[in-house]
Formats: sequence, structure tokens, C-alpha cells
Amino acid sequence: MRIAVLVKQVPSVETVKIDENTGTMIRDGVESELNPLDLHAIEAAVRIKESRGKHPTEIVAITMGPPQAKKTATYAIAMGCDRGVLLTDRRFGGADTLATARTLAKFLEKEGPFDLFFAGERATDGETGQVGPAVAELLKLPVFTYVSAIEKLTTDSIRVVRAVEGGHETLEAPLPSFVIPIKEINIPRLCTLDGKIKAKQSEIPTVTADVLDLSEDEMGLKGSPTRVVKITYPKVTRQGKKIKTSDCFEDALTAILEKLEDRNFLEAAR
Repeated sequence: MRIAVLVKQVPSVETVKIDENTGTMIRDGVESELNPLDLHAIEAAVRIKESRGKHPTEIVAITMGPPQAKKTATYAIAMGCDRGVLLTDRRFGGADTLATARTLAKFLEKEGPFDLFFAGERATDGETGQVGPAVAELLKLPVFTYVSAIEKLTTDSIRVVRAVEGGHETLEAPLPSFVIPIKEINIPRLCTLDGKIKAKQSEIPTVTADVLDLSEDEMGLKGSPTRVVKITYPKVTRQGKKIKTSDCFEDALTAILEKLEDRNFLEAAR
């Protein structure tokens, strides 16, 4: 069985920056990390491999981004994936979710066949949750979203439990299938020393646009039908009033109580 896991490098929450001219994420020179929700996808794939025992199972972690995104694939190997691949090229830059999905789907077609695909629920930088389902659609695969449990897996089919509004539902489909888990599915493991050593010794091959049969109008900024047209940053303004206690503490306390009464804060406290 061959399993593909799509992972992404995202900026740390404190370092998210947007280019106001292009509307795209600034990634060069920004502190980054493996998308936290992708950890659950990796863990699910590794658990499947462990459950299959001696049956041959290969897990390939695929990421797309600038050269420094290579460490994302390295971390996936440290968690238990067998190898990693980085799709990197200036021509991929500025891709929206559709252009990203096209690029990933084209690579998966070339690298395949795969029996099972995993992706995180969403990335913490874009928060769209669109890439996984879009890749599945382009590959014409059945896709399970919001998966909270994998109930049964054979060489021919998979049965999952997915969270829906008001409860859960159980679905089954033939392989190959695309699974997008939510964080309730598992608790991602910590990397072991052996895993870190294996990851450090692993080569992460890079794939450029020249390898993929995509035109300039199908990838990167040119191949993106959606654009950020305007960026505004919220301004935090506070109109405070100073109450001095130097003259009379009782008068200051009375003034504070009057302010609280005006806003009904004391009523809510009672």
C-alpha cells in the first residue's frame, strides 16, 4: 500500500505578513513551522502503516513551498513517513488554492499510483480548507472531510466516521480515496530519536515546474483565478479616562462605580 500525505509549511502565528502589493503571503525570512493540523494527517497515515505489520506500506510526505519548506518534509519523516518530496519553483509562487491543487495533483499523478491520500483539515495561514478537496476533485477521487475515525481499512476499501452538524455519519468508499481528518481523530506522537536520525540522514528531492506538464497559466500567480485586491489592518484604539486618586480616594472610587453602573457591569455581576 502506498500512502501520500500532503503537508505544508506555514508562518508562525506571530510572524504572519502579507505583501500589500500582491496580496500574497510573505514567506522569505519568516519563522515557519509545520502546519499543526497536518500532524493529525501524518499520525493517521503512520498508524495505518503500523497496523499493517509486515505488509509493505510506504508513506510519502509531499510539500510545496520555498526551499526552506524542506524541513517540513523532514519533520514528517521524523514522525514516521518513509520519505519526503518538496515541490519548489519561483513559478509556483503566489498560487491560490486552485493553482496549488493543480500543481499537487499533477505531481501525484506522476508519482503514483497511491492507494490512500491524507491532508490536514486546513492550513493555519489561509484557513480555507480548500486544497485537499480540490486535489481529490482533480484526481477524481472520493473524498472524506472532517474524519474523526477510520473504522475499517482493507486493500480495496475504507470506512470512516465523519463529524457532521448534530452528530456523526459512517461512510465507505473504494480505494484509492482521499481522507481529511480533524484533530479529534488522534493525538500526534512526538518524534523519537531514531526518527530524528532517520530524518537527518534522508535526502529530500526537489521537483520544479519543468518536471510537471503545466503551462505558465495553470500555476503560480498567473494560474490563480482568485486575488486579494485589498489589505487593511485593524487599528486598536482606546479612549480611556484617567481617574486620579491623589486628591481623594473615596471620590475616585465613586467615579469608578458610576462608570461601571453606566455600562451595567455591576448589574451583570449581581
